[in-house]
Formats: sequence, C-alpha cells, structure tokens
Amino acid sequence: MGIISSGFLGRRRAEDPRLPPGQYLTDGFPVLSAGPTPRIPHDQWAFTITTEKGVVHRWSWAEFMALPQDDVSTDIHCVTSWSKLGTSWRGVKLDTLFQDVDTDFEYTMAHSYGGYTTNVPLADLLDGKAWVAHTFDGTDLAPEHGGPARLLVPHLYFWKSAKWVSGLEMMARDAPGFWEQNGYNMYGDPWREERYG
Repeated sequence: MGIISSGFLGRRRAEDPRLPPGQYLTDGFPVLSAGPTPRIPHDQWAFTITTEKGVVHRWSWAEFMALPQDDVSTDIHCVTSWSKLGTSWRGVKLDTLFQDVDTDFEYTMAHSYGGYTTNVPLADLLDGKAWVAHTFDGTDLAPEHGGPARLLVPHLYFWKSAKWVSGLEMMARDAPGFWEQNGYNMYGDPWREERYG
C-alpha cells in the first residue's frame, strides 16, 4: 500500500565512508509513505508529549515556531537502500521540547497525523540527536516529505523520522509501531543494517 516516487535509482558508492553498508547515493528525495498524505493547516497542527502520569505538554504551531530553532546539516538513510548526504533542515531540538517534561520512562511512541506510529528510545531523541523539523533545504517542508513538521532522527533509518508528527507518548517498555509490527527492526541502525526483525 506504499506510495513510491521516482528517484529510487542510484549508484552504489562503497568507497564513500559516509555510506552505511548496502546503501546507494541519490540526488533526489524519494517518497515512501504507508498511506495517503495528510494535509494539516498550521492553525490545526499541534505537537504533544504525554507522560506516564497523563500530563500532556502541548505546543500550537505559533508556540512551536517561537521556540529556539536549530539549523541541521545531516545525512539521511532509508531502509530501502537510498542515502542522501548533506541534507539541510531547520527545526526544534527534542531537548528543548523535553526541558520541562518529568518522566522516568525510557521509551517513546511517535504518533503522526494519519495514524502512523514508530517507537524510538528516549535516549535516541535527546542530547542533540533529534528534532521536530519544519524546513528542508530552505523552504517549508512539503506535505509529501512530512510537512508541516516531521520527526528527524538522522542516526536511525528514516522510517523512524515520523512524517506529519503529532506527538510522543512515553512508554515503560519498548513496543512496536507500524513498520515494526510489519517486520521491520525494532531499532533501525543503518550502520548495523538493522533493516528487518
């Protein structure tokens, strides 16, 4: 049921140390989605973090955009084997969003508009490792790439960078999200080729 764009063709460049095993370089930005593309107006968008005590931290689009913003240059790697090097993003660091969140849980489930979910350990979202990104290559993030905002966790395969992200739910134990329930690896480290379970 995936929707796949052109651009999955590329050239393997085993000699490039920036490429994880089994990846090829692409100049495009292929699109792979598990369903139709949601279109969320800014005035209807919100991001939440829900703790184990049921406390909900919520940011409207205006509140989110008023937070400190980071410019991020990073490589991204898709489980379908393409890699795009030196991509440019702008967004809010997860450390900023978690600043006033009181939690003892070590796992999160990312939720998206449209119903998509993916699990990410909290340690992989903090210490400058992840962002909620709203800009790609100097322009607003297009809906097909997850706009108005997506999770950006570049050290993991890109399915962990949930498109159309709407929030994070704290979890006591790791649990599978959409692709993990369908055979993908629970963690997804591209350097270890953790593609499938």
